[in-house]
Amino acid sequence: MIVGAGFAGYRTARTLSRLTRHQADIVLLNPTDYFLYLPLLPQVAAGILEPRRVSVSLSGTLPRVRLVLGEADGIDLDGRTVHYTDPEGGEGTLRYDRLVLAAGSVNKLLPIPGVAEHAHGFRGLPEALYLRDHVTRQVELAAAADDRAECAARCTFVVVGAGYTGTEVAAHGQMYTDAQVRRHPMRTGMRPRWMLLDVAERVLPEMDERLSRTAERVLRQRGVDVRMGTSVKEATHDGVLLTDGTTVDTRTLVWCVGVRPDPLVESLGLPMERGRLLVDPHLQVPGRPELFACGDVAAVPDLTKPGQYTPMTAQHAWRHGKVCAENVAASLGIGGQRRAYRHRDMGFVVDLGGAKAAANPLGVPMSGPAAGAVTRGYHLAAMPGNRVRVAADWLLDAVLPRQAVQLGLVRSWSVPLESASPEVARVPGRPDAGSAGSAGSEGGPGRTEPAEGRPSGEPAKARPGEEPAKSQPDGESGKSQPGGEPAKSQPGGEPAKSQPGGEPAKGQPGGEPAKGQPGGEPAKGQPGGEPAKGQPGGEPAKGQPGGEPAKAQPGGEPARKHPGRPGADGASGKRHRTSESTRPRPAHAPGTSRKAAEPSAAPKPSTGARRSEAPGGTRSSGRTRSPGAPAPTRSAGPPADPGPEPPPNQPPPGPDIAPGPVKRTDGPAVEGDS
Repeated sequence: MIVGAGFAGYRTARTLSRLTRHQADIVLLNPTDYFLYLPLLPQVAAGILEPRRVSVSLSGTLPRVRLVLGEADGIDLDGRTVHYTDPEGGEGTLRYDRLVLAAGSVNKLLPIPGVAEHAHGFRGLPEALYLRDHVTRQVELAAAADDRAECAARCTFVVVGAGYTGTEVAAHGQMYTDAQVRRHPMRTGMRPRWMLLDVAERVLPEMDERLSRTAERVLRQRGVDVRMGTSVKEATHDGVLLTDGTTVDTRTLVWCVGVRPDPLVESLGLPMERGRLLVDPHLQVPGRPELFACGDVAAVPDLTKPGQYTPMTAQHAWRHGKVCAENVAASLGIGGQRRAYRHRDMGFVVDLGGAKAAANPLGVPMSGPAAGAVTRGYHLAAMPGNRVRVAADWLLDAVLPRQAVQLGLVRSWSVPLESASPEVARVPGRPDAGSAGSAGSEGGPGRTEPAEGRPSGEPAKARPGEEPAKSQPDGESGKSQPGGEPAKSQPGGEPAKSQPGGEPAKGQPGGEPAKGQPGGEPAKGQPGGEPAKGQPGGEPAKGQPGGEPAKAQPGGEPARKHPGRPGADGASGKRHRTSESTRPRPAHAPGTSRKAAEPSAAPKPSTGARRSEAPGGTRSSGRTRSPGAPAPTRSAGPPADPGPEPPPNQPPPGPDIAPGPVKRTDGPAVEGDS
């Protein structure tokens, strides 16, 4: 069993599949069904590559490997089981004979006020897609702004961390925004400004000094404000305070400081080295012959540099996977002898956008178009798939302008900086408890989407005649958004109607009485109300003398058969609570109504309305008859007089059967469910 499908996990699964040849059952546990080629992620954010170009299908490229979608959240080393949670909230347990931990890494956080709330990382496809939309939106809003201060804040993009990722994000981002402004100049005459911050003394401190100088020169030529020895002291919604005392107004803070191993390995209680699991040169955990670890979660001794460990780079993780697979096969008696991991760096490449790059293949420093060609050639050779599609996108980008559009597929709250799974966008914790049609449906009625990048306090526009909708374009900042007013029925927000502590809904105890309820507006057919159909003075009902023939009556329209189950109101597309449709109804004597057969503490007021809203949102028949009275038929004459008005302070008439607890059918029970 392999946990994680990053560089190390993917290579382990692919090599094991080739070595075992149906002699072993290989299980791969991963939150997504693709392998992400991280080095090309900045090109996705810059609009050069489409997201699927850098994502390689696991099931399509890993034969004889069983994929299980889920995220490991517990490992029992003694019982040899792994507990996981699937994308829909279900839980499961997998057993193993050999376990390979290749969970990868997550964003590295520092105790800086405001960073976790206002910054976004760059470790997965959701974060890249969000940054692309966010940058595009800020440039478009700045182009329409009349205020120079607002325009400058929206046009300023701060990137913290001058390593591989931060340097490439700043380089590609500057080119992307400059291309936007050339086609649509800003009214204030300003141009986008990108800032690259790091506490190190130079850009790309882990690379050769000549490559570092090359990268810094290219960035400065494009207009990137490179500030070394400087970082963020505090972050707010409107800007950042730097360690040198400078305040920068900005709406964008990209956090590329670094990564840390996945917290999953910390729960094992095994020897660690700076958050990584200690292993021997054979990538095996000492004292646990069935446990292997590779990639960013493993502290692998560097045999070429005694006393040190291999760095957390994709180059080492990719080669860890091959050696780990060979050693796992050897432990099963399938392959040959196990071997120790030994690898010497073959050089690094950094893509700076366009034809510019910095590279030192085999120790030879290069820059300019030659380095750009080497860099792209290396990426095409290293990718395990999609090579033709990536090359086609590069060719199209060279001859066609980029599409600067924002799709809004990923929201700000979906990609928090503090996340154990940056490759998966966050979704609401549970469906809305409102209408049955919106339960479990993303974006359905009752769900509030946060608005991003909108001036707060400005009313949103809605359809004519409607109340302005919040979290719409040009509207008030959306509720449930960080920094905005919490949405109703959300933690910390105003309770929704019919929720505990909220304003009671109509027809609920303590709320505004519903129609036909004591103290409320009289329903049709009630004393003082509008006469119902078939009542004296009212419109004749269907199937009554002088009225329209009812369905299934002579001369009337044939009745339709509804495929829905009882309680579905004839609509098969709406889900209703299953507790009432499956609960056995109490037996009652012939000629006696169900309500009369039920024991009750107080007499139920009768009502002549055909249907009334009962507490709990269920509909019940309002027609009652006294014990011993003959049961009414569809073609019966006008109903009897509804009788006197019910006395005050009486409970509203309930349904045929009192609603009981409703069990959730779309996931585990959540606190507050009934």
